[in-house]
Amino acid sequence: MTFPILILAVGNESRGDDALAPLLLRQLKQHTDLSGVELLEDFQLQIEHAADLVDRELVIFVDAGMDTPAPYSFYHARPDDDHTLFSHALAPEAVLTTYLRIYKQPPPPSYVLCLRGEQFELGTQLTQQARQHLQLALEFMQKLLQEPRALVWEGYCI
Repeated sequence: MTFPILILAVGNESRGDDALAPLLLRQLKQHTDLSGVELLEDFQLQIEHAADLVDRELVIFVDAGMDTPAPYSFYHARPDDDHTLFSHALAPEAVLTTYLRIYKQPPPPSYVLCLRGEQFELGTQLTQQARQHLQLALEFMQKLLQEPRALVWEGYCI
């Protein structure tokens, strides 16, 4: 069974603040009603993730970024040929482009939630700033998931 909403988090818990997206998924599992929502976690986006978008009504990619405005950014993602396709490590826009090319139809409405991270070195811990950003992003996602379809109609972004 495919759930209508997919939240796809990418990150590596061994790399400090890169753990933000996987940690957000765990917080959502513990504190949020996820009826109709599938959570998927991976180290990085790959072309194979295009298949995970099939039959979805809404997709939210979650990641951490060093140059992201604090505490996070949220925006509508669209297929974009400017994002280079590699064999691995894709941007969400490249996954959407792959979907468009393979399935010959527009991908589902998709958004990116990028949490501001400070430190991404191997073996480091989550920074205090990242913990604060995680809490704010959790509150945002909980509110968003109360009425996720409003995103599709309103083009909601911050």
